[in-house]
Amino acid sequence: MDVNVLKNLSYGVYVVSTPNGSEKSTGCIANSLMQITYDTIAVSINHNNYTNECINKYKKFAISILGVDSDENIIPVFGFQTGHDIDKFKGIKKIEVDGIDIIENSVGYLVCELVDKMETKTHTVFLGKIIDGEMLHNQIPMTYAYYHAVRKGTSPKNAPTYIEETPQENSKTAYKCKICGYIYEGDITKEPDTYVCPVCKKGKEFFEKIR
Repeated sequence: MDVNVLKNLSYGVYVVSTPNGSEKSTGCIANSLMQITYDTIAVSINHNNYTNECINKYKKFAISILGVDSDENIIPVFGFQTGHDIDKFKGIKKIEVDGIDIIENSVGYLVCELVDKMETKTHTVFLGKIIDGEMLHNQIPMTYAYYHAVRKGTSPKNAPTYIEETPQENSKTAYKCKICGYIYEGDITKEPDTYVCPVCKKGKEFFEKIR
């Protein structure tokens, strides 16, 4: 099977947030989200994500719809770090709705109560009843295709759409980021010490030589 055909499916890019029991919220990046009915949303979250654990426990979640003008630090934080270790909303402009933090600079948001779920081998598909929602900014929603083509982003390893990146065949030397899987074509050791991965913002010490 040619897995590249899957990249042509249409997705958006969202932050799914939920309470974590410490008067704060946690969250993660999601792209596999769908409106099932007028008032029902389905979203797929990996079993290993802290967000999955918190949605199961607190029975509600919010969706921030990211736009093309969203802060470039949002995806590295929510997509490639874990809420077990950090406060993901620290330093992020946010608003609170029904006890859940929302990305302030987003197209808009939905707040959902958990009504059902379906388990797969690696992910939980949560069904949420929409109880609130509002437009925040008149900006173009970010698509998964835009994220890859314009922002040169990769999918987190826990994402349903994750496909392992491989170096180009004509590349003599290549390094791979151990955090997000980004492939650097060439000799990264020649980059200054201030170089960071364009996807997850980690330093070049997080890269390993693969060719």
